[in-house]
Amino acid sequence: MGTSRSLTHRESWRPMEVQVGPQSITIHADDEVVVCAPDTRMSSTKEEGYFARDTRFVSGYRLKLARVAPVLLDSAAVRPFSARFEFTNPDLVAANGAIPEKTLHLRVDRQVGHGVHEDFDVVNYGREPVSVGFEVSYESDFADLFDVKRHALVRRGMLQSEWDEVEGRLTTTYGNGDFHRALQLQVEKSASPPQFANGGILFHLELEPRQAWHTCILWVPMIGDEPVRKPPTMCSDLLGFDSEHVQARRRWVDHSTHIATSDPNVTGVIEQAVDDLASLRMHMHDELAAAGHAHDAADTDDLDAWVPAAGVPWFVSLFGRDSLVVSMQTLALSPRFALGSLHALAHLQASDYDDARDMQPGKVEHEVRHGELAYFHLIPHTPYYGTHEATTFFVWMAALAWRWHGDRAVLEGLRPHVERALSWIDTDGDSDGDGLQEYETRASHGGYYNQGWKDSGDGIVEADGELASLPIALCEHQAYVIAAKRAWAAVIEDVYDDAEQAAALRAQAERLRDQLEERFWWEAEDTYYLGLNGEKKPIESVTSNPGHLLWAGVVDPDRARRVARRLLAADMWSGWGVRTLSARHPAYNPFSYQLGSVWPHDNAICAAGFRNYGLDDEAAQVARAVFDAADRFHARRLPELYSGLARDPGGFPVQYLGANVPQAWAAGSVVHLVTALLGLRADAPSGLLDLRPFLPDWLDEVTLENLRLGDAAV
Repeated sequence: MGTSRSLTHRESWRPMEVQVGPQSITIHADDEVVVCAPDTRMSSTKEEGYFARDTRFVSGYRLKLARVAPVLLDSAAVRPFSARFEFTNPDLVAANGAIPEKTLHLRVDRQVGHGVHEDFDVVNYGREPVSVGFEVSYESDFADLFDVKRHALVRRGMLQSEWDEVEGRLTTTYGNGDFHRALQLQVEKSASPPQFANGGILFHLELEPRQAWHTCILWVPMIGDEPVRKPPTMCSDLLGFDSEHVQARRRWVDHSTHIATSDPNVTGVIEQAVDDLASLRMHMHDELAAAGHAHDAADTDDLDAWVPAAGVPWFVSLFGRDSLVVSMQTLALSPRFALGSLHALAHLQASDYDDARDMQPGKVEHEVRHGELAYFHLIPHTPYYGTHEATTFFVWMAALAWRWHGDRAVLEGLRPHVERALSWIDTDGDSDGDGLQEYETRASHGGYYNQGWKDSGDGIVEADGELASLPIALCEHQAYVIAAKRAWAAVIEDVYDDAEQAAALRAQAERLRDQLEERFWWEAEDTYYLGLNGEKKPIESVTSNPGHLLWAGVVDPDRARRVARRLLAADMWSGWGVRTLSARHPAYNPFSYQLGSVWPHDNAICAAGFRNYGLDDEAAQVARAVFDAADRFHARRLPELYSGLARDPGGFPVQYLGANVPQAWAAGSVVHLVTALLGLRADAPSGLLDLRPFLPDWLDEVTLENLRLGDAAV
């Protein structure tokens, strides 16, 4: 599908909101997520419920007035952690007579964080007294998140519920051997006594005209031997005034670089992205993230000592690759923020071999999980190490972060972990010793076939659409190692005056660069091969991956220009961004996960790569397309990915079903695009900040406030 005419900038910014995923309300905080229908309902057969620590504590939920569902008026997530639902009644038949429709107002407020606080308020706006029953019903299946996602619910243990009439508390417990989970539903501040029957907590309301009724129900998850969580105590605190964690996230946003532009739509997208990043903070890892942070002992609020979850609702965990990519994307936003991920991942760096988890000494973890499947080692995520580039990114990120924070003590603490990561790159990262980076799972069960960022099972395909054979040497994995070794060589030479090791690292990088240019260049397509398969033959698929080579700055300038043209050709360019796979490829599917979809972070990487080679107009073209897409999505929030359908006049980006939103590196891509256009280069140890801006006509001004470099701020 083509366009009959080009779009003007004014046309491209028509107000529009595109829904991502099915109609639902999703709120989240730390490792907790609540997903429900717009009318609060939850169904165990859907991807809904209240999740914490990778377990679904509430799988079913419904409300009733006089045994009938109330009528939804409106609902919305007020903040990432809170939502409000507004109802009235249909025509009701109650014990003392009929209640006309629209007589009662029911409001439900829900806040998540250390559990869930629900407020129920009912007001009688009729002229007559009413006597009506109100019921809130719950189901708890304690399903593992992985089972919920794949719609394969298996109950492996035993469930039991107990109602404490005196305390007004319903406790449901689940046990499978020594794996224990429980949910307490505690009724508080109720204007009438609660009862329990048939899975529902019931209240009888007697309301005079204009009289109001209120109760709270607190959801308290109980996770093994962990301390019992305490939900928020303040009623209807939708803005989080009484939450220490909410206030900590706000302080981080306030302390971060403030970015404003001449285009209010772009500024709105940026503000939403920064808020989304803050909302993804995993407070459960704060202590891990703070390890090695150097700050004033009197300052107990280390604003940057945290790590983000990868995405909501499915990736609420510490992901090595994702957290490091986000750190790279946001160095100009908060330079010490990267240290949280580096310290947390250093703590989890592998020290031994475990093939069941694709673990080797020096390797950085991919993903850690805490549900029933992980507990019994039915999945390898304890943690799982099946990602190749996370270890390389650790080295590269440590070097890049040093240029922004300039903290020698922090660098000293990270150096041993960087050296271990470099050792892994040179040994297990190059499993056959041919000088190339390649991956192949060693796990007999549950290991990932593909271990690059395109890690779906079908993400790496040959020219005919068949899976590439293992081991696979992806083009970008070579580029990342070249960039990482060059960057770390500069650090050890400048800081430690170790010219010998620096020279050795640079020589290794140049040998790998020679192999990349010689074995991966695809002359017929003006791009680089996706990779080499298990037979060391080129994988002849035109993809977005070569854009990462430009981001790493490791390829010949003439070839870089040719790659840029190829990425922006009609089969790769959707109008909303660069596709992951050419539309001419037999495996292309615009609705797939990584075979023709558009990923914001992938596009930001391409744009940054274009700028590395002076391809400024091309970078601006990509940036504008992604900002246009963001402006059309609900709340100006970029999802993890969207479909690769071609843009046309009046069109909009089409969702990918099941995308995480918010998602960390999608939010980070917004900051990455802005900083790429500004051409920021930092050298905190030397007190230097270089700018090489290219601002297109549609974005003629960008203002940065409180941009930090080392101990200084501008």
